[in-house]
Amino acid sequence: MALFHHGGMRPTGVRRLSAVIAAGVMMVAAVLTAPRPAVADTPWLSVSDDGYVSISIPAASIEANVGQVSEVMVEGNFGPSFAWAEYGLTRRGDVWWGALGPLKPGLYSYQITGDDTKVLKDPTNATSVASKPLWSTFIVPGDSARLLADAPQGQGGKVETLTYRTKKKERSALVWTPPRYSAKGAKAYPVLFLRSGEGQSATDWLDLGRAKQILDNLSIQGAMEPMVVVISDGDGPDDEKELKDLRKAAEDKYRVLRDPAHQAIAGVSEGGTRALRATLANPGQFAYVGSFSGLLTDGVDRANAKAVNRTVTLVRLYTGNVTDPAYNATVRLTRALDRAGVRYEFDGVNPDAGANWNAWQENLIDFVPRLFRTVPDHGPSAGHGRLKGEFKPPLPGTNPTPFLTEDGFVTFETTTDFTNAKHVTLWANVAPGGSWLRIPMSREGDRWRVTMGPLDPWFYYYQVIVDRVGVKDTSNPTKVTSEPTWSTFLIPGERSRLLSDVPAGQGGKIESLTYRSTVANQDRTALVWTPPGYDAGRAEPYPVLYLQHGSGQSYTDWVEMGRAKQILDHEFLDGKLVPMVVVMGNGNVSDFTKELLDNIVPAARAHYNVSGDPSRQALAGLSMGGVQTLGVLKAYPGRFAYVAAFSAWFGDGAGVDVEAVNRGTAMLRLYVGDQTDFVQPFFMGSLTTLNDLGIRYEFDGVTPGPHGWDVWQKNLIDLAPRLFRR
Repeated sequence: MALFHHGGMRPTGVRRLSAVIAAGVMMVAAVLTAPRPAVADTPWLSVSDDGYVSISIPAASIEANVGQVSEVMVEGNFGPSFAWAEYGLTRRGDVWWGALGPLKPGLYSYQITGDDTKVLKDPTNATSVASKPLWSTFIVPGDSARLLADAPQGQGGKVETLTYRTKKKERSALVWTPPRYSAKGAKAYPVLFLRSGEGQSATDWLDLGRAKQILDNLSIQGAMEPMVVVISDGDGPDDEKELKDLRKAAEDKYRVLRDPAHQAIAGVSEGGTRALRATLANPGQFAYVGSFSGLLTDGVDRANAKAVNRTVTLVRLYTGNVTDPAYNATVRLTRALDRAGVRYEFDGVNPDAGANWNAWQENLIDFVPRLFRTVPDHGPSAGHGRLKGEFKPPLPGTNPTPFLTEDGFVTFETTTDFTNAKHVTLWANVAPGGSWLRIPMSREGDRWRVTMGPLDPWFYYYQVIVDRVGVKDTSNPTKVTSEPTWSTFLIPGERSRLLSDVPAGQGGKIESLTYRSTVANQDRTALVWTPPGYDAGRAEPYPVLYLQHGSGQSYTDWVEMGRAKQILDHEFLDGKLVPMVVVMGNGNVSDFTKELLDNIVPAARAHYNVSGDPSRQALAGLSMGGVQTLGVLKAYPGRFAYVAAFSAWFGDGAGVDVEAVNRGTAMLRLYVGDQTDFVQPFFMGSLTTLNDLGIRYEFDGVTPGPHGWDVWQKNLIDLAPRLFRR
């Protein structure tokens, strides 16, 4: 990373910062480490209307509850397809801090974890999950989550506890009755028996499934038939006798219709399997059945097909994408139903969710309006796809890794070196905008594996964390020189086209330039991109861009991480780029301005046909390199006509020759990431400084993403075609 480590990323060694930016670093550090009151009721986590989550946890609170820790994570369903993931926080003075987003609208659950094992509930969040006492929840608002919101006071239904006996044991279920339900009226209601999965509680349908809110809102909208919904836990009725006892208890206490035509059953995971088994193996009990990520694969008796088709009005199947264990089960079940001749409906593959409550909320929203009424639509939900056959990752030990599918699912696995590890995660820039998340891996034999996705077409980088130690994926041949434990991969597609390799022989060249550094007193190296058709003897020297990296990085990073070669190659071939030479030097020195002007620039001019005319020279950098770039602008206005800074700040305006800056600068263009880029507040302060000074600049607007390469790649894509055109 650059200058500071974001999202819990740990430095790989002690990094020296340039003296040129020391004042800027001290200014930022002073702001970030200023004492903050640890007010007990100050929310640790806040959510903006546009889905950004800000986290600030007093270190004293962590220590008081779980003791001293070296790492703090917020674990929650933040990952691709709402998978459970760990988001690392950064220690800043007396707080652990982080920002994540934008998250998709929906319900999120989370807990605070220190050093992998020390778990703490957020005491500033009043929400709770009965079956998971350390979890809290929050909602990201949005149109797709509107049915998850609480209904207006007094307009919703009621939830009660139903106690009943079965097999000489007392059990309980939850019962939702619709608005205006009357136990004494003449009207009897149809009933839905809704089951949780194995190991889940009936309360999960309320705390995580938002069943009450969904049913309330559907009722208010008139989108469902008035019905009673009986919710049982995953360890409840399993055989016909227990289910019969639950049905009898509900029928005895509530005004529900007892005939099968007015009874439905559905469930999640193993609860869906049991619902299917109860209906298909013993047709005539329920007229409607829904399986939400159910795992039934066979057991469909051809002899029962006629009875099922005669007595069951609706069999509807739901599954998430290939990260859902029910995906392959659903493939097999549909084949079995087809062979048996059983009529059923398939909601289609949910492309954006796996086996989790975010998917099952959608399933409930789709299923309930289909019950006890005639509906015209029997097809899949909007945006859902077809089953494409079973998902079968490569066999263990297949190289190279990771394994990519055409639709953006990626499978990672470790070698056999970590068989005895306790906690293994995959750490990658897979959060919205490119923030880093740790996705838990599962032990499979003597290896650890995880499949995640779908990932958007883009460039990704990752490492494996084994018991809190970063490890290189040695099965991946890619490398990052400045971060030896990192590996990379590209998801192809139109969105990532500019980051992909151009056809062989059509792009420019990357060469190493060795130069003597009088500042570091050693020979150093820069990487130089020359455009296709570069002519060392051309009469007119080429314009030149000096492109700088950030702190903790080096001259190799713009090529290995920033995809500078691919970006420049594509934009040149697309006709968007003025033919230029790009020099990527080493900025890790005590005096960058001297290093640049006395060493890097003279070496580039000596070895390449590049211009020394200020109007044909550009300087840009990211984070620390951006601060260095702006430092050169302030100290030597007009030396470079084109100047750009990515995720950096200007500092104060003391001693700046504003007239010289405006006169000598054809373009000063500034970039910054969104709320997850920790530099943004200081960047915005810089804009005020520039405005007050009267310095002309261009601001590209906020680039979606954090303080990371996902942002800086986009910045270079925007900047390069603008150079040397004025």
